[in-house]
Amino acid sequence: MNSSLRWKVVLAFVLVFLAGIACGFFGAARGGLGLMYRPHSGSIAEHMRKRLETALNLTPEQVRQISPIIESASAQLEAKREQTGREVRQIFEQAHSEIEPFLTAEQRAKLEKMEQRHRRMPRRHGLMPPPPP
Repeated sequence: MNSSLRWKVVLAFVLVFLAGIACGFFGAARGGLGLMYRPHSGSIAEHMRKRLETALNLTPEQVRQISPIIESASAQLEAKREQTGREVRQIFEQAHSEIEPFLTAEQRAKLEKMEQRHRRMPRRHGLMPPPPP
């Protein structure tokens, strides 16, 4: 890969990354943080249960019978959400470490501030626990 093509690829990657940040920012601002940072502690199972009960007009006996299935599905969904969040963080961390060599010292400092703001945002609103040590 020649130098010119390499810079074009890096520039394209950075532009896509910045476009993603802008979409996330404006989407969160427009939707009041929307689905992205909704609290999940036990609410998935309750939401599923109420939705099925209402939509299917379930009897109390049917609700009791399907509750273990809903609890299991809810636990699996929560585990998948946490796993996906960790994977997304790792992808961003790797991308940032690959981008850094191409940045000036001032740009690196700005990138670090962006990362710090991003890490604090969900916790600042009390919606996500801190990342594991």
